[in-house]
This record gives sequence, structure tokens and C-alpha cells, in this order.
Amino acid sequence: MRLTFRFRLLASYFLLIAIPLLVLGTLFYQTSLKVVTDQAQKYVYEIVKKNNEVMDTKLRIIDQNSMALFIDKGLFNVFNTLNPGDEAELLAADRLVSEVLRNYFSQMGDVYAYQLWTSYFTFGQQLPQGNPAESDIYLAAQEAGGKLVWYPTYDFVDMYNQPYLSEGNLDFRYLFSATRLLDFSYLNNSNLRKLDENIERPILTISFKYETLQSLFVNSIPTNSRYLVLDSNNRVVASDDTQLIAQIYDESWTQVLQPAGSGTKRITLDGESMIVCFDRSQVTGWLSVVMTPESALIGGLVPIIRMSTVLLAVIMAIVALALAYFISGKITNPIKKLMSAMRSVGEGDFQTRVSVSSNDEFGLLLQRFNRMNGRIGSLVTEVYEIKLKEQEAEIQALNRQMNPHFLYNTLNVMNWTAIENNQKELSKMLVCLSNMLHYTSRKEWGAVQLSEEIEWMNNYFYIMLARFEEKFTVSRDFDPVLYHYKLPRLIFQPFVENSILHGFSEIESGGLIRIGGWIKDGARFYEVSDNGKGMSAEMIDTILNKETASIGIKNTIARIRMQYGEEAEVSITSLLGHGTRIVVKMPLSSNESPPF
Repeated sequence: MRLTFRFRLLASYFLLIAIPLLVLGTLFYQTSLKVVTDQAQKYVYEIVKKNNEVMDTKLRIIDQNSMALFIDKGLFNVFNTLNPGDEAELLAADRLVSEVLRNYFSQMGDVYAYQLWTSYFTFGQQLPQGNPAESDIYLAAQEAGGKLVWYPTYDFVDMYNQPYLSEGNLDFRYLFSATRLLDFSYLNNSNLRKLDENIERPILTISFKYETLQSLFVNSIPTNSRYLVLDSNNRVVASDDTQLIAQIYDESWTQVLQPAGSGTKRITLDGESMIVCFDRSQVTGWLSVVMTPESALIGGLVPIIRMSTVLLAVIMAIVALALAYFISGKITNPIKKLMSAMRSVGEGDFQTRVSVSSNDEFGLLLQRFNRMNGRIGSLVTEVYEIKLKEQEAEIQALNRQMNPHFLYNTLNVMNWTAIENNQKELSKMLVCLSNMLHYTSRKEWGAVQLSEEIEWMNNYFYIMLARFEEKFTVSRDFDPVLYHYKLPRLIFQPFVENSILHGFSEIESGGLIRIGGWIKDGARFYEVSDNGKGMSAEMIDTILNKETASIGIKNTIARIRMQYGEEAEVSITSLLGHGTRIVVKMPLSSNESPPF
């Protein structure tokens, strides 16, 4: 079996480079991946534990300060003597209570709101909570009987039954709170004084935005990691996915984490291998969970692979160059022959042929080149003959073009026939059409007077009004000075046609087309507007800047820009269901200025 040159070359490079790199790369990858993932797993687990420690430290201060309120003499005196039915007394008490709470909690940057709730009044910062005494937070604090309760993240609107806030952009939409029942007392000399039995004990509520917990994770966990903070019922207290906030996270794998409390686990989530590190807060009892893809942990492996690959590549390159030195002779000689022949072909010698001395790929290439060169010579001759025939056909086609004079005579005969048959409407339409054809078939397509353009448009409107049976009316309003200036021919027609065919496509009557013009700030402005169905912003952008089916409008805009350059502007404004307005701005050219 004859081995081709290509096979021998690919086999040599494959044996020298691919196999060693593949084997070594696999070994490096497997060993390094295990080391890196194990270390990263320990690192992420330590981050989770540190985050919980930081969070617990902050929250313990809340617990300590709230316990200090039990023996606050000022609060004891306020509530022990307060008359809930006296509104003025309530307001005065609110100021005193707010000041006390501010002394305890205002210096804590993570606290969003601090309040004392009773069934008759809310002391402290005011939020649109309605009656918080009807909330689950209030009930949870009463049931705890003075023990601090950490209530997981909740929807403010749902918790306090304030549906009118659901459409607003609330910065306190999701909060979590610490709450406890306060039974005030204080030591007077050696006597412990307590609130009277008939006095309602207030509920202390300290509220935090859920972002407080998120800030602990965002800048500490590895890239592409996800995190959750869950209460004992798997309600999401915080998460990188804001749609999960305050929802129940019912994935089965979390059931294993809750009893364990702290540790690491490897799972497959959404088809991806993940390392899960989790730890329970000693203050709130909430479980912090960080899920990191194993693929994100191999960053430390990249430098090892890069260094090994580069070293191995250098060695393989030296060997490959030595091998290539012996093979190059088999490659360069046929290529030199081919390049010499191609140079001759480039100079027009299609009779050049290359001698073939081998049967490998290079030999086949040279044979194909010889056949291709012969075929090119034949094609050049054929193309030259076809080009001559095409030129002759074009000359004959030009000679057969219709003489416009014959067309005018024909329309004239049709007009007289319509008059003889008392078809005045048809006669008028033929006259209008003849005038329009005469206007558009002029050999000279330079600028025209505004009066000529308006006269052509009047003929066009007559025909279109007859066609569409009074579907629309036309109004004209031009500054008289504009009649002294020239403008490009058929500047209005494409825009007017678009209004009739598209703008009024959904109405039977009542359409209005307005054409006009004025002079302002040293420039001319021409307008075409309608009260049709309008067009979208995307359609306007397509008409002005892209290729569209509206060839007439596109060509008109191009002619205007070509003639006046950057001094010309075409703007289109439209509102769906209310119509379209097109304004063309042109300069007051010196050669088109009025004669006065």
C-alpha cells in the first residue's frame, strides 16, 4: 500500500507532538485538579464560616442592645404611665421612645428601621405598615415571651397587607427582622419595679434589608459561585438570585444539609458538578450555603499546564524542525515549479505546462494545474466572444426602444376618443397622465421651479383621487418666497404615494395630506404629512439608514443628499395611529436665490 506524502507528514507530527502532550496533559490535569479542588473546597468552607462569624458578631450586638431595653428606666416610666387614649400624650411618648431607640441602634449601619409596636400605636420610625400588631412578626414575638426571634426575609407588602404598595419601587420591599417582647423593669435602690399587670407590653422590632446578608458573600466567594441563606424551613433569607428571596427553596438536596448544620458536600446541580459548603449561624440558626462549580476551581492548574506545555513544545519543535529539514526538499521543488508556471500564466501565457515526476499529492496537483490552465485558456476565448455578443445585443435593444413622441401621440388619440364618447373624467385623467409623462421624460433632470413640481403633483392627485374615490383630501401651504427657488424633481411624490398606499390603507375616508414649505434660519424646509396609521421607530430607521422595499423614498433621499451634501437633512417623525410627518431641509443656494 502506497502511503501518501500527506499521511506521512501528519503521522510524523502526531507521533512527535500530539501523543506526548496528550498523555502528559492528562496526568497533569487529573492530579492538579484533585489538589486544587480539595484546597478550594477547604478555602470556600472557611469563607462561609468566617461570613457567619462576621454576621453573628453584628447580630449579637442587636441582641445585647435589645436586652438592655428591659431595664431602661426611661422606657419603663413612659409605658408605666402612658394613657393610650390621649393622642397628645402618645405623640410626646413617641418622641421620647424614638430618642431612646436612636441611642441604642442608630450607630449600627446595617439597621434599616427600629420600632416599638403596640396594638394602639407604633413608636419610632414610621413605615407604611398599617397595623403591625396584625402581622406574623408581632405574633411570633408574643409567642416567644421575651426571647429574641429572628424572622427571615419577607415581602413587606404581604406581611403588612398593603397591596397598594405592590406597584411601587420600594427600597424596603424585602426585609428580615429581629423582634422580642419587652417587659420593662428597673432596680430602684434594692427594690425591683415591674410594669403593672394591666399594661400592654410593647414589641421591639429591628428590621434589616436583605442586602445586608448579600454584601457578606458578593465580594468573598469565588467567581461563578452561587449562595443561599436558608432558615430552618428552607425559606430563602438571601440569595444571588433575587427571584428566590422570601420563597421556599424545596430542592431535595437541601434536606441533607439542615440536619448536618455545617460541612461540605459534592452534588450535581443542573447537570454541573458543584461543591457545596454550608454552615449554620449561632445567632439566627440560619444556614449559609455556597455552591461553587468544580470547573471554576481549576484556575490554579492553568499556570502548571502552561509551563509544562511550553517546555514540551520547545523540545518537540526542535525535533520537528530536524524532521522538517529532510522533508522540505520533497515539498519545495514541486512548489517552485508551480510558482514559475503561475507567473507565466499571470502574464497571459495559457500554453504553459509543468512536467510531472511523482504520483503523490504534489504530482496530482501539477497535473490538475496543467488541465486547469488549458481550461482557462478556452474560457478566456469563450468569455471574449460572449462579451462581443452582449454588446451587439445591447446596441440592438437601444435601437428598439420606444420613441416617447409615439407614446404622447397614442395618449392624444385615446384622449380624443374619450371626448368623442363623452367620457370627460377619463379624458381629464389621460391629460393628467400625458402631462406627468412629459414632465418625467425630459432629457434634462436638473432642478425645477416649485410651481412646476406643484403642477405635476396636482395631476398626480387628480388621478389618485379618482382612483381612491375621495378617500383623502389635500391641503397646500407654501411660503411665496419658495417659488423663487428650485428643488430636485419629484421630491414630494414618493412620500405622498407612501401616505396614500400605506398610511390610508386601513381607512375608507377622512384622510388628509398636507404639503407645504417655509424658510427659517437661512434654510428651506419642505413638509409632507398625513393623519394615517403611522409607522414604528424601527421602520423609520430602516427607511433612513437601511435597504428597504421603498425604492422611491430611498432614491429621493439619496438624490437630496447627493445634491446638497451635509447641508441637507431628511427627518421622519411618526406616531402609530396618528400619522407621519416628513420634513426635508435644504440650504438657500446662491444659484437658486430669489431675484430680489
